[in-house]
Amino acid sequence: MSDVAELASGLVAIESINPGLGAGGSGEAAIARYVAEWCERAGLETSLDELRTGRANVVAVARGAGGGPSLMLNAHLDTVGVAGMTEPFRPRLEGGRLYGRGAYDMKGSLAACMLAAAAAKRRGLTGDVVLTAVADEELASIGTEAVVRGLGADAAIVTEPTEMRVAVAHRGFVHIEVVTHGRAAHGSRPDLGVDAIAKMGRVLAGVESLDDELRAAPAHEHLGSGSTHASLIEGGQEYSSYPARCTLQVERRTIPGETVEQAEREVAAILRSAGAHDPAFSGEARVVAAREAFEVSADEPLVRAVRRHASAALGEEAEVAGVPFWADSALLAGAGIATVLFGPRGEGAHAEVEWVDVADLERCVEIYLGVAAELCG
Repeated sequence: MSDVAELASGLVAIESINPGLGAGGSGEAAIARYVAEWCERAGLETSLDELRTGRANVVAVARGAGGGPSLMLNAHLDTVGVAGMTEPFRPRLEGGRLYGRGAYDMKGSLAACMLAAAAAKRRGLTGDVVLTAVADEELASIGTEAVVRGLGADAAIVTEPTEMRVAVAHRGFVHIEVVTHGRAAHGSRPDLGVDAIAKMGRVLAGVESLDDELRAAPAHEHLGSGSTHASLIEGGQEYSSYPARCTLQVERRTIPGETVEQAEREVAAILRSAGAHDPAFSGEARVVAAREAFEVSADEPLVRAVRRHASAALGEEAEVAGVPFWADSALLAGAGIATVLFGPRGEGAHAEVEWVDVADLERCVEIYLGVAAELCG
């Protein structure tokens, strides 16, 4: 078993389900201790930072001689839940793949970051190589938010799985809650009742129409178009009553250049249209959560360095691409840190069968170290 496969297996064996996502999830405290102890043994300057009960970050620095640029390697400690999985915390190596919850998303690349940082320490570079193993990326990103408040870097690689492509863009999101109002009454009294659920039907039609419009006009080289969909809906209380309230959760996925304000205007227009010819219509919307989309120029020196080392490791030109999911890269870029995403191939993020390609993890160690030596050396 290679060093990275052994280390990744040890990480997979530790349950670190985000408690906001999975029933009984323990959070990152146990895996953070494991990572911190390993990094201390490797000679890295290590701190374990408790964010709240059961939630923690690890920051480990391969301190340079001084005067050179710094590179951050960022990976998250938390995973989603394990419903439907068989032995999710028993790592299994089979056919060059490591199976288990988090192997792909993203304990495999965390292991690669740890080994690359330890190797950078042995190299004695000029600049610092900083490993940030963070909490809560799968929900609210309190880990990376804490990192950008207290820690800087000249460049960062977010090591999410990108299928060994150099990812220079990803979508953002806006979560919007829409409420329509009716009037409660007995089901036998249509003269008194107003059906809030039926009123929401027009909003749903508007959401679908907006999605069609967005997807018909792809506007980004790597990401295509934005999109929107209805995520959750709730209303009513029993068969024999008119519902007084209906609540809809809408998600708007954004591409670079699209804003929270734009998403608010789109939903406001849907509400206006839904009530245009109905004096009984009443509804409002509010933004619940939002994260910006991310984009970096392919000509950014960091991007060129990652692509050069990835191409050498792969034996072919590494592809420049976008990824559909949101990641902590947007927070790092928003803090003024030049950022790119790069990680291994695999399958099963948030699925019942999850695996990562071990040979890719070995290549990732080589690539992360090569970029560190070039930028910080």
